[in-house]
Amino acid sequence: MKLRSILLGASAFALLSLGAGAAKADGELFFYNWSNYFPPELFEKFEKETGIKVTLDVYDSNETMLAKLQAGASGYDIVVASDYMVDVMIKEKLATEFDAKSLENFKDVAKPHDTMKYDPERKYSATYLWGTTGFTYDSDIAKEKLDDSWKEFFEPRPEFQGKIGALNDEVEMYAAAAYYAGVDKCTEDPKEAQQILDILQKQKPYVAVYSSEGTIDRMAAKEVAMHMQWNGASHRTKESLPSAVFVYPREGLSFWSDHFIIPKGAPHFDNAKTFINWMMLPENAAAASNYTGYMNGIKGSDAYLDEALKNDPAVNMPEKYADRLVAGKNCSTKARDLRNRVWTKLKS
Repeated sequence: MKLRSILLGASAFALLSLGAGAAKADGELFFYNWSNYFPPELFEKFEKETGIKVTLDVYDSNETMLAKLQAGASGYDIVVASDYMVDVMIKEKLATEFDAKSLENFKDVAKPHDTMKYDPERKYSATYLWGTTGFTYDSDIAKEKLDDSWKEFFEPRPEFQGKIGALNDEVEMYAAAAYYAGVDKCTEDPKEAQQILDILQKQKPYVAVYSSEGTIDRMAAKEVAMHMQWNGASHRTKESLPSAVFVYPREGLSFWSDHFIIPKGAPHFDNAKTFINWMMLPENAAAASNYTGYMNGIKGSDAYLDEALKNDPAVNMPEKYADRLVAGKNCSTKARDLRNRVWTKLKS
């Protein structure tokens, strides 16, 4: 999902502020994505093969992206949205129908990625990458192997206290605390929400930083000894910190998928469809996986994947952990309000 901002060419903000006339020039594409979640060289390849120049703008959470679109930002051609956010965008009419199944390369989409809960006919979305959210720890710091439990993250052992990195992500942190508490992450019960808040507040004194960016660099530099991470980020952490260990907590961990969406008002609709179709080619999907450390849903991409990616249990999850995965869920308004109140109180 996701580390440092990468801008190709002038910033999207500056270009979008020039007005509709400038934004409608041929051969352009404005892409809104998580930071460090797309290989720069793949943008260069796309421009060389299609003549379409990509300008990237980045965000640090689904909610940041949504708020910008709700505020009226209409200059983006493609945004990347997680599973539950696809549902929100469709319901709020922020997504444009483009019928992904009609694209030539959709034939390469593997099951179950050819459909999704919130867009079963793939009228508004196309698969990008998918992964899990657990935590990574530096085994050189640990006095013994840690338990595969969220307890190690929320109630850290002495050697990890004050050295915890948490994602600055309301949804992920709340969900993890809910799994640990044994309650529904979409609970509408204030008492259960209080249980979640109690866990997060108890952990807070041990947290060095709440940040969704820089998790790899932070772990590699040993600024923290444990970090909540997406599994792809954990894979990339291990490249520079061999002692990094990714944990699949037995209480449950989020299984998520990210998708390409063409937002309402996209100035280059046809270019967006060209890009999405191009990204469903196995070689291009594999390039994204190799760079980010996350798996894709495209048939034939395995032939282009790095061996290190195939062999890392953080990415190629052992079958014994399959029953620990908890799918993304779009919570009710009442549940989201409770979650937001908990998060606001935690961060105040």
